[in-house]
Amino acid sequence: MSATDIDTDQIIPARFLTTTSREGLGSKLFHDWRFTGNGAANPEFILNQSESDGCEILVAGRNFGCGSSREHAPWALLDYGLRAVISTEIADIFRSNSLKNGLLPIVVNKATHDWLLDNPGCEVRIDVEKSTITLPNGTMATYPIDHFARYCLLEGIDQLGFLQNHSDAITNFEETRPWKP
Repeated sequence: MSATDIDTDQIIPARFLTTTSREGLGSKLFHDWRFTGNGAANPEFILNQSESDGCEILVAGRNFGCGSSREHAPWALLDYGLRAVISTEIADIFRSNSLKNGLLPIVVNKATHDWLLDNPGCEVRIDVEKSTITLPNGTMATYPIDHFARYCLLEGIDQLGFLQNHSDAITNFEETRPWKP
C-alpha cells in the first residue's frame, strides 16, 4: 500500500473500538477499503489479492499511522498476521504503540522503500538485533529502534513482562531501601 497519510481510523475504523480484546480485530483491518458497501471483499484492495496471502510485512506510504492514538491499530495489524510495517515515515504515537504491542515499525530511506514497492511479494530479511533489513538483491538498510523496544521484541515480552521478569529485584529493593513511601 503506497497511499500517504494513512491514519489510525483508516487502519481500524472507530466503530470497531468497542472491545478491549485484541482477538478478531484483524477482520476489521482497513475495513472500509477491504470491503464494499454490501460487505463483499473489494478485489481492488491489495490485501484482498492473492499475492498478499501469507505476507507478514506491510509496505506503506509516508506518514503511516497518523491521527488519533489507538492501540487497536497495531492490534488489528498483528491479528491480521502482519509483523512489521515499513515506510519512509511512521507517526510517533503509532510507532510507540506498535513497539509496545510487538509490531515492528521500520523507517527506511526512499530508495529502499521504492525498491520494495516495485517488488511486491519479495522476501526480505529483517534482523531486529542488528536493526537491519536486507533485500533479495543484497542491499542492506538500517532502521532506528529504541534499545529497550529492541530488547522486548527479541525477548517476546512487553513492558509488563519486563517488569514481571524482574519481580525478585523489585521485591528486594522494596524490602531493603532505607526509606518507605
